[in-house]
Amino acid sequence: MQTVCKYPIVFVHGLFGWGSDEGIDRKMPYWGATTGSLIDFLTEEGYECYSASVGPISSAWDRACELYARLTGTRVDYGAEHSAYRKHRRYGRTYHKPLFEGWGPEKKVHLIGHSFGGNTIRLLVHLLTYGDQRERDHTDPKELSGLFTGGKGDWVQSVVTICSPHNGTYCFEAAYKYKMLPMLRAIIYNGAGLLGRSPAEGKIVDYHLEQYGMSDTPGESDAFPLYRAKRRYVRYHDNIEYDMSAEGAKYLNKSVSISPNVFYFSYAFNAVTKNGKHTKASETDFPFMKVTSMLMRQYSRSIGADEADLMNDGLVQVSAALHPNDEPFTDYDPKDVQPGVWHVMPLQIGDHGTPIGLMADKEKTHKFYLDMLEILRKTENHAPNEVTACQ
Repeated sequence: MQTVCKYPIVFVHGLFGWGSDEGIDRKMPYWGATTGSLIDFLTEEGYECYSASVGPISSAWDRACELYARLTGTRVDYGAEHSAYRKHRRYGRTYHKPLFEGWGPEKKVHLIGHSFGGNTIRLLVHLLTYGDQRERDHTDPKELSGLFTGGKGDWVQSVVTICSPHNGTYCFEAAYKYKMLPMLRAIIYNGAGLLGRSPAEGKIVDYHLEQYGMSDTPGESDAFPLYRAKRRYVRYHDNIEYDMSAEGAKYLNKSVSISPNVFYFSYAFNAVTKNGKHTKASETDFPFMKVTSMLMRQYSRSIGADEADLMNDGLVQVSAALHPNDEPFTDYDPKDVQPGVWHVMPLQIGDHGTPIGLMADKEKTHKFYLDMLEILRKTENHAPNEVTACQ
């Protein structure tokens, strides 16, 4: 019998994604997609796995707060200072039981994030480790969320990011440069608002935007008029659009510190091949990603970016997925895996959907995760000194 991780593994989706709480996951699992449920497969292999649901178009901050509440089985608290500054409600929905029992220093968690899920879990681990001084300064200690107190760096064993736009994505910058954002905003924001007022909200999909009044808080009737909710969501830069921009990613990176006792791993995928001066997205069969990949390469050339920035997975350039620009990193060496540094894994071939099993080979998808979890299992034998003090 194979040896498996002793700690639970929590998977966190990216942009427009969903977890096991959403009805759509029973028809089309985010993790596994067309290859079948990855969570079910890994569970059958003996791993304790969970797929969490957070806001699919929300900011990294709001998603981290939602993930913490889901993991602890508590009410979502976006923070008194943050909510006042971003002009939205402080509290969201209430989870009446944790995602799994016993989370803490004796039962840590491995966090795996795809796409913007990687940005989300990075911020969550920062807050768990260091808390947030602004929230501590502006909140009655009796009302302060445990997420903002810090001292919980020993609750996480590892962080794995897959195709994550750590330094922003040229896909966003290209959409801005080529004047596509107004159309995309209209489709996305109006769609989220209308869906949030439909019977599908909370049953098939869930945008988790009750803090902005884009939908009712579960169990309440408190949605705002759509024009008001949408205006606030767009205006105050508290959304995934801003966080994926170069400016937003730079701000997020400046706000996040690596946790010295957590193991960090990153996987980047590349769908672009080069023949002389010509490049094409030959490693994807999706017409949409062929177009987005081309626009990203075109944008890269327009700003005189490095030739390496031509490589992308259709939505995120390889250079952005390797590691945050301002944090320590090293190429992965199985003989020297240490906490507090990004271990950059060998470059993988495929598009943005390949690692979640979208139109991918089932055996290769399963092997990718089994190999990954074996690496994570080995980190559990490492016993660094735990950091519990607030920054």
